[in-house]
Amino acid sequence: MRVHILGIGGTFMGGLALLARARGFVVTGSDQGVYPPMSDQLAASGIDVIEGYARLPEPRPDLVVIGNVLSRGNPAVETVLNEGIPYTSGPAFLAEHVLAGQFVVAIAGTHGKTTVTSLVTWILDQAGLDPGFLIGGIAADFGVSARLGAGRFFVVEADEYDTAFFDKRPKFIHYHPRTLVLNNLEYDHADIYPDLAAIEREFGFLLRTVPATGRVLVNAQDAALQRVIGRGIWSETETFADPDGWWAEPLSADFSHFRVHWRESLQGEVRYGLAGRHNMYNALAAIAACRHAGTPVAVAVEALGRFAGVRRRLEVRGTVRGITVYDDFAHHPTAIATTIEGLRGRIGGARLVAVLEPRSNTMRMGVHRQTLAASLAGADRVFVYAPPDIGWDVAGALGELGDKLVTATSHDGLLAALKAGLVPGDHVLIMSNGGFGGLHDRLLRAL
Repeated sequence: MRVHILGIGGTFMGGLALLARARGFVVTGSDQGVYPPMSDQLAASGIDVIEGYARLPEPRPDLVVIGNVLSRGNPAVETVLNEGIPYTSGPAFLAEHVLAGQFVVAIAGTHGKTTVTSLVTWILDQAGLDPGFLIGGIAADFGVSARLGAGRFFVVEADEYDTAFFDKRPKFIHYHPRTLVLNNLEYDHADIYPDLAAIEREFGFLLRTVPATGRVLVNAQDAALQRVIGRGIWSETETFADPDGWWAEPLSADFSHFRVHWRESLQGEVRYGLAGRHNMYNALAAIAACRHAGTPVAVAVEALGRFAGVRRRLEVRGTVRGITVYDDFAHHPTAIATTIEGLRGRIGGARLVAVLEPRSNTMRMGVHRQTLAASLAGADRVFVYAPPDIGWDVAGALGELGDKLVTATSHDGLLAALKAGLVPGDHVLIMSNGGFGGLHDRLLRAL
């Protein structure tokens, strides 16, 4: 069976391509402007990618999987409809061809999904369970974003973004998890949801898909999640970040060393490579999820000490002339603030330079402009890309940052400002949910 994937360069669709190929399908795809790491992963897997959407491959595919970035008017979509080629969405394909019959562990929430999905997968792998997985990034321990696995467990990053132009439900409604992590919940995806209440409603529908013998792990500190749970839950429930559930006792300034407790019982001590309070809570969620899947806490704690991290999650891209450059996916004020806090805990009094591309649809719409300055305040210098078409006054919204703020209207201008403003010993945190014009490598070469 020939399967063609439209939007194959996205992290979800690219991972789906690997799974489809492992299932025995002949897989091709289309996209435009594919960038690493997904472009590298597809090339290494030998999956042919057509640049752009002007044509479909010959012979025609038996099934086309349409990504949620495509809509009516796209040439490839119009060809599929006009020629009557069978089509489906990515989440529906995943549910039918991969998740059916599996013990599904799903990780949902506004922040931390990729990290927790990677942590759970790693722990189950180290427990000898050979899990399948689909992660919205590339875990360093696996080198790919998806794997079919030979065991009965499948770990999936459960995104609340919509499924396709013909199915406006969230992706996660297709997955039917037996273990569900609710990591946090804030307003995001303003191009899809009018307000936080609309997202909470969808999370409530997700809870209805978990069986009574399943388990939901909930961040007890998140008010929105408490509202969701309060509307009805039919499954076993445990909390984390909570003295009445799973909680952590930090032992280092960067939160990479901590003791794990279940209520009043000490369960173990973690030393791992991830920094930040948020990553300490991510570890708690992963430990709790894996325990429901049958993995002892001691095994999980020991595995966390060998976890190598996730690409684009506070990933060191290089050090030149004593200047260290990091790549991070943070694009929401909360994630930006916690990432800066985590790095600050690790580097101490060294100068922290934050570089931000406000690229997400929500950020470009200006939804977070009132809280963005506060999220960046923990950095010593702040460089922000402000494209001419962004639609709101970036410099004005961030004015309270004062002299520490530099804005640029082009990638070249930003690179020049960075090169001129950096000194040995700086730690440069580059944050974007896109390729940022290759800024990381360009900066390292310039230095």
